Amino acid sequence: MEIPIWQVDAFTRRRFGGNPAAVCLTKEWLPETTMQAIAAENNLAETAFVVPGGAGYVIRWFTPTVEVALCGHATLASAYVLFEYAGHSAAAVEFDCKSGALRVTREADGRLCLDFPSIPMPRCQPHERLIDGLGVRPLEVLAAMDYMVVLESEDDVRSLQPDMAVLARLDRRGVIVTAKGGEADFVSRFFAPAAGIPEDPVTGSAHCALTPYWSRRLGKRAMRALQVSPRGGELWVEDRGDRVLIAGYAVPYLKGTITAG
Repeated sequence: MEIPIWQVDAFTRRRFGGNPAAVCLTKEWLPETTMQAIAAENNLAETAFVVPGGAGYVIRWFTPTVEVALCGHATLASAYVLFEYAGHSAAAVEFDCKSGALRVTREADGRLCLDFPSIPMPRCQPHERLIDGLGVRPLEVLAAMDYMVVLESEDDVRSLQPDMAVLARLDRRGVIVTAKGGEADFVSRFFAPAAGIPEDPVTGSAHCALTPYWSRRLGKRAMRALQVSPRGGELWVEDRGDRVLIAGYAVPYLKGTITAG
């Protein structure tokens, strides 16, 4: 069995920046064990599998170790592949997934804009394991799908050297660390060692929570964000109430064929 595959750098204007995602287009679902094995072999933060269905396509995402319910950068990469290589000529791509309906629109300047659900995060008391794993005392901690840890400055976010073994034992998918930015409105990093991703280069789904938080803090609906991982990523976000818009560029890296089975 031969499966077409593309690798795309998402949320960046330059190759070898942003977050690399693999995209596999198939006519029907592969066995879950096969999809997980392909994702492990790719060894990227996420591999997306896309099949026709629903309002347009159905999408699933796998890290090297687990399936996840929502992923921004691999959705951006999948839309890029559909627009550029699969003959999708409409202005938007509609996806169905485990987190509901998603939409990606191609903008005039070349950016792709994700329409994703907003994820509100209530405050919580910081777990000592979280503080031990990060090695810092946060200004505040919030939690939903992930922990969100707010620090004093961009420099504090950039200089973090977390203990991944400790963070891997937390009870959430991952940890978002964020602060008000200098050049951008806000900055972040994302750590998910329990999901096989020690540090994710750029995390679209984290901005489903970051966007409403910083919109309230800064009194702005539309903002520019930087994820200050070593590869780095650039995002434009907008708070739309129960939805968020997350836009960015994508750059192709490779296309090929998987031999499986």
